Amino acid sequence: MNEQKLSQRLEAVSSYIPKGAVLADIGSDHAYLPCYAVLNELAEEAIAGEVVEGPFQSAVEQVAKSGLENRIEVRKGSGLSVLEKGEADCITIAGMGGTLITKILEEGRSILSGKERLILQPNVNANNIRKWLIDNEWQLLHEQILEEDEKIYEILVAEKGAPLLHYSKDKLETELLLGPILMRENSDVFEKKWKNERKHWERVLSDLSKAPGTPENLRKTEELKMKIKEIEEAVNNE
Repeated sequence: MNEQKLSQRLEAVSSYIPKGAVLADIGSDHAYLPCYAVLNELAEEAIAGEVVEGPFQSAVEQVAKSGLENRIEVRKGSGLSVLEKGEADCITIAGMGGTLITKILEEGRSILSGKERLILQPNVNANNIRKWLIDNEWQLLHEQILEEDEKIYEILVAEKGAPLLHYSKDKLETELLLGPILMRENSDVFEKKWKNERKHWERVLSDLSKAPGTPENLRKTEELKMKIKEIEEAVNNE
C-alpha cells in the first residue's frame, strides 16, 4: 500500500469523499489516504492529523515525497484538536476501534460545525458509533461491510440530519448492533461476520455456564443470550 494504491479498506473509505472536499484524516499514520485523495482529485486539500511522533514524521515524509506540501498539511495533536471549527468539510477516521472513534468525536464536538461529512471505519464496536451519531443528531447515509485479508471491516458515512431515518423503532437495539442499512442489504460478508460472532458468543456462553453464578456472570449471560437472539432473528443462519 502507498499513496498510489490503497488497501481495499481505505479505497472504500476514499470512495465516499465528496469531490473537491477539504479533507481531514484523523489518525493518518503514513498519510496515504490524504495523499491518494488529493492525487486522484477526490479532495482539493487535506489535513493529516497524527498524535504519535513516529507516524507523524512518516506522514510528513510521505507528503513531501508525493510533492504535496502545498496541498496537504500534517499536524500533530490528539483527535479533532488539530482542526479549527469548520476548517474541513470531510473528516475520515479509519482503522481504530469504535470506542476510540466515539471518544474522538465526543471530545471534538465543539470543533464540528455540523456541515462536515463523517466517514468512519471502525475495526470493532461500530454500534458505539451508531449510538453516538443518533445522540448527536447525525444521519447515517451509507454503510458498507467488506472483507480484506481475512478481516471484516465496516464503514459508516454520516452527515447532520434526521438521526433515526434508517432505523425501526421496534428493532433499534438490533440495528444499532448490526447496522440498519447493512441488515437490509444482508450481503454474504454481513452474514459471515454475524454467524462467526454468534458462534463466538455461544462458546463464551458455554464457558459462563460452568463458571460461578456471580451477579456479573449472570448479567453477562443474559446480555449474550439477547445478542444471540438478535442475530438469529436478523441473519439467515441455515
